Amino acid sequence: MTDLLRAAGAVIWRGEESHPEVAVIHRPDYDDWTFPKGKLKSGEHVIAAALREVREETGLTVLLGRALPPVHYLSSGRLKRVDYWTARVAADDGFTPGEEVDELRWLPLEEARRLLTFEWDVGLLRALRAAPLETVPLVLVRHGSAGSRQEWQGDDESRPLDTDGRAQAAQLATALPAYRPELLISSPSARCVQTLEPYGAEVKLEPLLSEEGQDPQKTPAMVREIAVPAAVCSHRKVLPDLIRTLSGTDLHLRKGAFAVLQRVGGDVVSVERYAT
Repeated sequence: MTDLLRAAGAVIWRGEESHPEVAVIHRPDYDDWTFPKGKLKSGEHVIAAALREVREETGLTVLLGRALPPVHYLSSGRLKRVDYWTARVAADDGFTPGEEVDELRWLPLEEARRLLTFEWDVGLLRALRAAPLETVPLVLVRHGSAGSRQEWQGDDESRPLDTDGRAQAAQLATALPAYRPELLISSPSARCVQTLEPYGAEVKLEPLLSEEGQDPQKTPAMVREIAVPAAVCSHRKVLPDLIRTLSGTDLHLRKGAFAVLQRVGGDVVSVERYAT
């Protein structure tokens, strides 16, 4: 739907997972209490928009957890979709009251429920408690566009990203800060390595992620052992079976797209798919 308005935000929590507090903001222009959110800029990835809007409205840099159900409502006669995630604080630059947001409160869930203006925000609180909050992200990326395999004259492993693929890699780099991967692992193929490089961290090469070197047992076992936030880049012929083995979910990724698997221990508690 071309007329759809897009926005993004987060339900930020702190404290014990069993008794969390959430950040609620007051907007003086509307005199309402809600969660931080805002419209996407042109060409902005929805995840990057969520990070930016939260930082602008609260002074908080956050790490995203699992996605919450999107909210839809009419705004000035147009349908608006707002994507939300659970989020934890990674850094706090301090809240500065302004014209858009003049107050921020950290509240237990029941107090937040009573204060929130909109029923859809109350629904987000229910969704917040529906699954674990303390999760570890695994981002599985299909490499960006790399031209035609048939038209490439050299070794296929050296085939680079094309113009569209480089744009996809650049946009991926704006979304990855939401998960702060401590480990970047890639198939040795140039197009996979180049997809992760714009994030600006060292990329470890892993032959088990290549088309030729993948193994139906060893590849999932290697990825399953990753216990820290990580981003892994591989190929169309590798990723569907890998995602299915890790999560039980059938998921196919377009070039440049990525899946986020949120894990608790060895269990995957949510699977999300995003384009770039």
